[in-house]
Amino acid sequence: MTKRSPFRYFKTSPEIIRLAVMLYVRFPLSLRNVEDLLHERGIEISHETVRFWWNRFGPMFAAEIRRKRVQQMRAYSNWQWHLDEVFVKINGETHYLWRAVDHEGEVLESSVTKRQDRKAALKFLRKTMKRHGYPNILVTDKLRSYGATMKEIGNEQRQEAGRWENNRAENSHLPFRRRERAMLRFRQMNSLQKLVAVRSSVHNHFNLERHLYSRENFKLNRAAALADWGQLCAA
Repeated sequence: MTKRSPFRYFKTSPEIIRLAVMLYVRFPLSLRNVEDLLHERGIEISHETVRFWWNRFGPMFAAEIRRKRVQQMRAYSNWQWHLDEVFVKINGETHYLWRAVDHEGEVLESSVTKRQDRKAALKFLRKTMKRHGYPNILVTDKLRSYGATMKEIGNEQRQEAGRWENNRAENSHLPFRRRERAMLRFRQMNSLQKLVAVRSSVHNHFNLERHLYSRENFKLNRAAALADWGQLCAA
């Protein structure tokens, strides 16, 4: 049975939709910034159209990227993960964004919760392990919830906690903070969860680590990433 294209009821070409979603999700741009950038390229759409496209197609693109990457990552051993949480204000109320990052800076999982206790940490860690497997080392900060979680799952011997050891996870929060400032904070917990899930997949897709190899190899990898993006959800 032929897979139906998710773009079949849209008059706009899939290439333009993918471009608009990529600009909004990958970079800390507002909806109106994306509208203006597309206008410079001769594409006349409203910022509300960009909002509709990103809400409709962003989770589809992220799911396809995540499915391919999980299949690739399961073929390799999970050497080291970094777990960390960051405070987020939603309508003036404090929430917590949990994030798991591997040793290469790939964002494995992101989750938003109302609490910072053992139950929330345990649920997040079990979800991450179910999808990505089990790591050899888990690096965390000194939050007591992590220690209680490690004891419950019998993984306390693999936990490492130190002042500077978790910088990998701390640095992964920086793009999120730039997006938070661009959006003037968040208003709904569900919309924040959707945004961080989609952004983490897009970040992994375009995470080329240009400082590790030559300019020529970087250009080849960047072209390959853009080509793969252009084939997302293709019929």
